[in-house]
Amino acid sequence: MKQYFIYNEHLGIEIPDLQEEWKEIPTAVQHAILLKWEQIRGKIPDRIQELEHIINTKQHKLNNEENFELSCKLNTEIADLASIINDLWLWYRLTQNVSEGKAHQ
Repeated sequence: MKQYFIYNEHLGIEIPDLQEEWKEIPTAVQHAILLKWEQIRGKIPDRIQELEHIINTKQHKLNNEENFELSCKLNTEIADLASIINDLWLWYRLTQNVSEGKAHQ
């Protein structure tokens, strides 16, 4: 299965990485790929919750921070985490698209 998924460090999950056309992959392997994706997909809400907790912690620090440079740094980190959450939701909504060929990265 490793050849069909790649770990995305930015997102903190494995994502599909199909190097061949879906129809060229044997049916049994297609089913295994879909099963693995559903297992990964099922963990995405937990990953999002982890990131939301980090955002809340940073937001609390930001609300109490008086140093402008540190405030800017915290704000950037929060924005980056929010972007990751957005990307994770996009991947979470990706279900049938895995079987339609190469998934976006």
